[in-house]
Amino acid sequence: MAVALNKVWTPVLVTLLLLIVGGAMLVGWRTYDRDYVVSVEDDGSAVTKVVAERFAGASSLKVSALSGTIQSTARDVRGFGFLKSDQVVKMPFSVDYFIDVSGIGADDLEWDADSRTLIVNAPDVKPAKANVDEAARTLVRTNGLFVTRQAGEELSRRVSAYAQGRAEQEARSPARMARAREFGRAALAKLMTAPLEAAGQGGARVIVTFPPERAGDNREQWDVTTPVNEVLANRRAAR
Repeated sequence: MAVALNKVWTPVLVTLLLLIVGGAMLVGWRTYDRDYVVSVEDDGSAVTKVVAERFAGASSLKVSALSGTIQSTARDVRGFGFLKSDQVVKMPFSVDYFIDVSGIGADDLEWDADSRTLIVNAPDVKPAKANVDEAARTLVRTNGLFVTRQAGEELSRRVSAYAQGRAEQEARSPARMARAREFGRAALAKLMTAPLEAAGQGGARVIVTFPPERAGDNREQWDVTTPVNEVLANRRAAR
């Protein structure tokens, strides 16, 4: 009986194994084709095209955006120090700020019936990866007695990396984050309008706080905006 079962299951297992291996090879080929194979026209010239795309749902709320122009510089030294070159580039950049609304649960909401105020203890605003638009560069200045192709490529790589890092550093600065949180308050308050109206509390006040304002979880020492302090004062008076 065992021998008979083995004879039945062996072809099935072999087939499954082949399917798994074949699937892995297909995924690997698609990845290689996407990242390394150059698409060409009939005449052999490279073509500009979208080689991979993907749609994805989002649970984050975009609340703000920082944009402007960034200047980035880089230097390169070759030939035992004799071949020195540098490059200065100016180009536009943008950084979007998001709040992960999927991280807001029932424990993060407080309702003050006396003042008809909903307090939302939201996760902090987070800046996304900076988008540096190299195609819209307004200035590219390269200096050097003799700039080799390798040096030019390295300068371009460094300029791009430096610009990316500087833009993200600026986006995370205290002043920028504070401004983004203010936009985040307005966005979340607007988001809460519909559920409040559905609950029969249309026109209720919405106060949004972020983690830096709730340090230590001490409600009496929140470093928040005046409206929140007014709400807490009303709550203490009601006691």
